Amino acid sequence: MLKPSLHGRSTQLPPGAIRPRGWLFDQLRLQADGLTGRLEEMWTDVGPDSAWLGGNGESWERGPYYLDGLVPLAYILDDPRLIARARPWIEWILDSQDSSGFFGPATNRDWWPRTVALKAITQYADATGDERVPAFVDAYLRYQLAHLPTEPLTDWACARGADNVLSVLWLHARTGESWLLDLSALLLKQTADWDTYLGEQLISGPAREFHHLTHGTNVAMGLKTGAVASAVDGCDRREATERSFAALDRWHGQVHGFFSGDEWLGGREATAGLETCQVVELMFTLENCAQIYGGGVYGDRLESLAFNLLAAACNPEMTAHQYHQQANQVLVSVASRPWTHSSDDANIFGLEPHFGCCTANLHQGWPKLVRSLWVQDPDGGLRVIAYAPAVIDANAGGKDIRLEVDTEYPFDEVISIRVRTEREFDRAIRLRIPAWADTSTLTVDGEAVDLRGLLDDGYVSIERTWRDGSLIRLLLPMRPRVIERDRGAIGLRFGPLQLALRVPENWIPVAGAPGLGEWEVRPRTSWNFAIDSVDAAPDWAVIRRAPGPVPFSLADAPLRFDVRGAHTPSWTLDGAQAGRVPDSPVIDAGPPVDVALVPYGSARIRVSEFPVRGKFSSPVPFRTV
Repeated sequence: MLKPSLHGRSTQLPPGAIRPRGWLFDQLRLQADGLTGRLEEMWTDVGPDSAWLGGNGESWERGPYYLDGLVPLAYILDDPRLIARARPWIEWILDSQDSSGFFGPATNRDWWPRTVALKAITQYADATGDERVPAFVDAYLRYQLAHLPTEPLTDWACARGADNVLSVLWLHARTGESWLLDLSALLLKQTADWDTYLGEQLISGPAREFHHLTHGTNVAMGLKTGAVASAVDGCDRREATERSFAALDRWHGQVHGFFSGDEWLGGREATAGLETCQVVELMFTLENCAQIYGGGVYGDRLESLAFNLLAAACNPEMTAHQYHQQANQVLVSVASRPWTHSSDDANIFGLEPHFGCCTANLHQGWPKLVRSLWVQDPDGGLRVIAYAPAVIDANAGGKDIRLEVDTEYPFDEVISIRVRTEREFDRAIRLRIPAWADTSTLTVDGEAVDLRGLLDDGYVSIERTWRDGSLIRLLLPMRPRVIERDRGAIGLRFGPLQLALRVPENWIPVAGAPGLGEWEVRPRTSWNFAIDSVDAAPDWAVIRRAPGPVPFSLADAPLRFDVRGAHTPSWTLDGAQAGRVPDSPVIDAGPPVDVALVPYGSARIRVSEFPVRGKFSSPVPFRTV
């Protein structure tokens, strides 16, 4: 039985309590039938010889990473095949614990991979109620409390200590024992001081040597440290967390709103890379910040990250992934690029481009998003963190309720929520109003709700007696928005979606590739266009279509804008990537022509940071004397 949340923290519903529908179900099904569902068959690091299955193979983070995504995916989809895949990993981990409480492969005693294993096994316990898990976690955490004073967190475990604390809080929610708070404080003391570094000491350009504090994935994980500490002691650290986000945006921010990290922090240019591990770990950070701090801004960021960068990290069928993606990505190829630390194949779609960490870790992205769509607040109310089609089963005040969320969001702007319950109940339903949705409208059972003065930190709370069939209808009007970038460049957003130039793609298979295939991707047409008539962007007409069974394919992109652009001959390749975005306004652009914009996540060849075409009036004629 869960105890009241510490310091007002919201709680997640168990895996399977939120079930995806519509396009989101299709996306998870692609994952289950693609990389995640077949990884053990084609990648030895999570094959039967893994040390996390009792073999002599890989013994560090890759097995736990894989399990951290496999478990929620299996139980959210209620997929017997995936559940069976997860079972041997769970059983071996539970059986590996010795009398001291320590567990895992004897060949590796690092704290870090055990942190990931705890995240996986606690999700399994949430899904199944397996009573062995709390005792298992208790024994290991007691081992940590006894040994951390002389064997402190180091290296990766030090950078990522907040993730360890999350499992401590998981157990504390079930037992309430005070020693767990002592352990949390000890872990946080041994964790890198992320708020100070990011908020006050952050490097202002690309990193040139390795340091844990400038490693992109570490930064993504470290950003949750303040929120996790707040969950432990009740001190509000949100201001410090926001300073960290602001500093990252200032020095390393990309057009899509997130910081670069082509292994290490990579600056602001549109061709800097961004690692897939960084994407999924930043999603997990935002999910925790949304639960702990409660602000709507974290849901805004989470949606943008998932519906753009997570979608773009894999090929449309989810059979291959990139290690690094680019905001302006006009070639996907094996080639040297001026990134901070990457091999030549980091940019292709495949099984294991560059390092294998992303091959193991990418699986958590979509299923953890599903589990985080809605949370339960300490007063029993239900709160939305991110919008997507889903069915939510919960208990409010001892009464079973269901919310049926019917929408094609983020590709459409209408969200309908139908309440299903056998008995009336009185609990708040809290809806997030995105910062960009400044003309939103809301009705409940056909009656308009005046949102003026009701918004609190990005949320409107609807408190009433809910009956079976009650209907909430939320309209979040989307209009194209211009995002200003350096040197006069721009980006374009539509609701939570980043827009990108639609460039026809030529997918070229790599012969003899492992796994389900590897591909280079090349453009079939020109990509170097400036945008014309930017002032008219808010009035551009959107062309919508229903999402298909492959939601983020270019051929079936769910929305499109036909706008005017201008070919820019001076903007050319710089090696294997687009050159720096030209200063705007561009004076050598050709005449306006039609170009198409589509969602960033649908385009694997794309331009999403554009120059602007200059406008020239006729010269003033000489006056006749």
